[in-house]
Amino acid sequence: MAEIRLRQPAAAAPAERSFWLQDIGAGPVTAPLQGDLKVDVAIVGGGYTGLWTALRLRDAAPNLQIAVLEADFCGSGASGRNGGQVHSWYAELDQIAAVVGLDEARRLCAASVDAIAELADLQRSGTIDMDLRLNGWMWTASSRAQEGAWAKAEALTAETGAGRFRPLSADEIARRTGSSASYMGIVEDQAGTVHPAKLARGLRDLALARGIVVHERSPVLKVVPGDPATLHTASGSLTASKVALAANAWLSALPELRRYLYVVDSVIVATAPIPERLDSLGWEEGISICDSQKQVLYYQRALSGRVVFGRGSGNVAFRGDFGADFNRSPTRGRDNIRELKRVYPSLADVPIAFDWSGPIDCVAEHIPVFDRLETHPNIVFGMGFNGTGIAQAPIAGRILASLMLGRDDRWGTCGLVGLKGRTRLPPEPFRYVGAKLVRKAIRTRNDAEIRNEEAPAWTRHVSRLMPGGSEH
Repeated sequence: MAEIRLRQPAAAAPAERSFWLQDIGAGPVTAPLQGDLKVDVAIVGGGYTGLWTALRLRDAAPNLQIAVLEADFCGSGASGRNGGQVHSWYAELDQIAAVVGLDEARRLCAASVDAIAELADLQRSGTIDMDLRLNGWMWTASSRAQEGAWAKAEALTAETGAGRFRPLSADEIARRTGSSASYMGIVEDQAGTVHPAKLARGLRDLALARGIVVHERSPVLKVVPGDPATLHTASGSLTASKVALAANAWLSALPELRRYLYVVDSVIVATAPIPERLDSLGWEEGISICDSQKQVLYYQRALSGRVVFGRGSGNVAFRGDFGADFNRSPTRGRDNIRELKRVYPSLADVPIAFDWSGPIDCVAEHIPVFDRLETHPNIVFGMGFNGTGIAQAPIAGRILASLMLGRDDRWGTCGLVGLKGRTRLPPEPFRYVGAKLVRKAIRTRNDAEIRNEEAPAWTRHVSRLMPGGSEH
């Protein structure tokens, strides 16, 4: 039976880790896998998806032996590098409905609201200190071309009676964010920000406390399928009846999945702490803000008084193969810094203390997909989070747990299950060349539209070839 080879991550050097990861420090890590171990369920990946899957399995089947194998340390991937924005799936309601139908989309969006409440309960109880602040998520426009980007999702959400969004005035945006760059939009009040690395480490510690085995610094070199399957690391092997692949962009190593998956990076910078200056601007803590560019800006005021400012770069990995260059952009966040100065010109002199990047697993629909490998039904996977995962990973954990347990329940039969119904991407090198052309068009178009100028006609035509919506 053919082996499944997994892509090996290039671990970020300590100085190139995200601000979040450097902020909490190295901390203790669990022991690497040594020797041979047999369990009921093996999970590859110790980020949000893998850890939530382990916790959902523990809830559903308390007697299962569960082991998580993490290549570096839990949260070292996308879970510890993101912008820390927490919002429900209602912002993507129209996109989800296009994949699963409106009724199922409504159920998934409602589940993401429940997930935010679950995060709040974990913090309120003292189980996980994640710096969760539900002061609102703003989806805004800072140019004429961005106006109304939220209209479809807002209208469908209003039809559900969920009441998740309300309109924003220019005055409210300026008063609460300290910037007049964005002048209209909507806000989801029960949303906000989190410290991503604290959440990841907290989920790991919760998993350990509940008897789940976690081996960090244990990259899986290969999986030998079968019943049971065997996962091999450099110093041991793990045999399991069921396997979940929760490895984010690194799943692009599998040809079966790469047909649907492409990998881009997002770049984030964090300033030196300037709480007094942010206070003087009136920037409230806990609010997360996005604009509506194709390569979207997303930013927040961290609890430490830093500005954390992210932007999708559109940089795509050939054949989904990426390495250390996706840990830190060669430009050191140049585009982010330029946009930070546009949005907050009074902060132009503030030093940038951190810059980092990371890979994002994207599918054409910009909505994640879950399934079993075609010829290995005891191996399941989840991918395609497209940069939106903090309130979505708890749902992913439920879906993957039900798939592994063979349950035909709400989650095992969820509309997000099923790879074959998704859009297959062009083969290489056409995909890569096309992505580069689209990236150039989008960057040129963004630069013109942010100045309220008309973009060249060719950019409008070519940028429409971009799968899905905005790139986080």
